Amino acid sequence: MLMDAFWSEVLGTAILLLLGGGVVATVLLPKSKGFDGGWLLINFGWGLAVFAGVYVAFKSGAHLNPAVTIGLFAAGEPFYTGADGATIDPTIGNMFVYFGAEMLGAFIGAVLMFLAFKKHFDEDADPGAKLAVFSTAPGIRSYGWNLLTEIIATFVLVFWVVIQSKTPTQIGPLAVALIVVVIGTSLGGPTGYAINPARDLGPRIAHALLPIRGKGGSDWGYAWVPVVGPLIGGVVGGLVGTAYI
Repeated sequence: MLMDAFWSEVLGTAILLLLGGGVVATVLLPKSKGFDGGWLLINFGWGLAVFAGVYVAFKSGAHLNPAVTIGLFAAGEPFYTGADGATIDPTIGNMFVYFGAEMLGAFIGAVLMFLAFKKHFDEDADPGAKLAVFSTAPGIRSYGWNLLTEIIATFVLVFWVVIQSKTPTQIGPLAVALIVVVIGTSLGGPTGYAINPARDLGPRIAHALLPIRGKGGSDWGYAWVPVVGPLIGGVVGGLVGTAYI
C-alpha cells in the first residue's frame, strides 16, 4: 500500500509541475503563443494543475506537497484511507516516504515541462524569467517578510485541507483547485506563492542541472524561504485545524 502511495505521489506531483510550470512558461517565454498572458492566467493554470494532480494521485491521498504531509502528521490525521478502510498512518517514516515521492515527482515534472518548451528556452530571454518558470522569487526581497508570507499562505492551505474533510459538503479536487487559485490571487503577489517545498525545490534543482541556454544562476540564496516557510505554515495549519475540529 505504501509503495502504491509513493508512485501515486510521484505521478500526481509530476503532473502538477508539468502543467503548473507549463502555464508559467506559456506566460513568460517570449515566443510562446500565450506570452504576457498575465498573473490571473498563472493563478488559474496552477489551480487546474492541482485539480489534475489530485485526481492522478488518488492512491495516496493526493498530498502533492510536503507542507500538506507534515500538516496531516501534526494533526494526527491518516495520510490515506482506502476504500476498504485500510490507512497509511501519520508516522515519521511514512512522512519521509511521501516527502521523497513529492520531490522526485516535482523534479520529473519540471524536466518534462522543459522538454515541452525546449526550443523556447533556446531563445533569448531574461535569465530571471527562465528561472521563474521553475521556481519562485519575491517581488521585494526581504527574507523575514517573505518567510512570513509563505507561512501565512501555506497555513491557509493546510488549515483548509484539515477541516474540509469534516464539513458536510465536499466537492473534492475542484475545491482544492479553487483554494489554490484564491491563495494565489490574494496572497501570492509578494513571493509568487510556492506554498509547497517540493514545487519550488525540485524544479530549482532541475533548473540548476538542465542545459538551459542563457539561464543564469538558480538563486540558492532565496531557496530556503519557499521550503522553510511552507513547512512551518503546514505544521501550524495542521495543529490549528485539528484543534478547531
